[in-house]
Amino acid sequence: MSSSARVDAWLWAVRVYKTRSAATAACRAGHVRIGGERAKAAQPVRPGDELRVRIAGFDRILVVKEPISKRVGAPLAAAAVEDRTPPPPPREERAFVPIRDRGAGRPTKRERRDIDRLRGRDGLEPDR
Repeated sequence: MSSSARVDAWLWAVRVYKTRSAATAACRAGHVRIGGERAKAAQPVRPGDELRVRIAGFDRILVVKEPISKRVGAPLAAAAVEDRTPPPPPREERAFVPIRDRGAGRPTKRERRDIDRLRGRDGLEPDR
């Protein structure tokens, strides 16, 4: 293998993104950082580089073990990346989830405010 690979091709090859075009779009949108700096799609990655990739609102921290640019089997792809992403925080169990009766119609203004307060959204301004 070569000593470097394009960042978009590497993210696609190690199965972070399903398509290479999705990896390229993520680079253009600024969701991929190499060493804290925004990465362009054609920027090379080398062994030891640390990437921060934002996927679905969460950051993944990946370290390049082997730069590959072609899609390979899953065991080889897993060997080319080291995932240093911390585990997600435990989900808070909800003590009480209000359930409205089916067919009860729209909630009144008071009921809507109570629901928002239970969901922790009290005091938010409406989108205008």
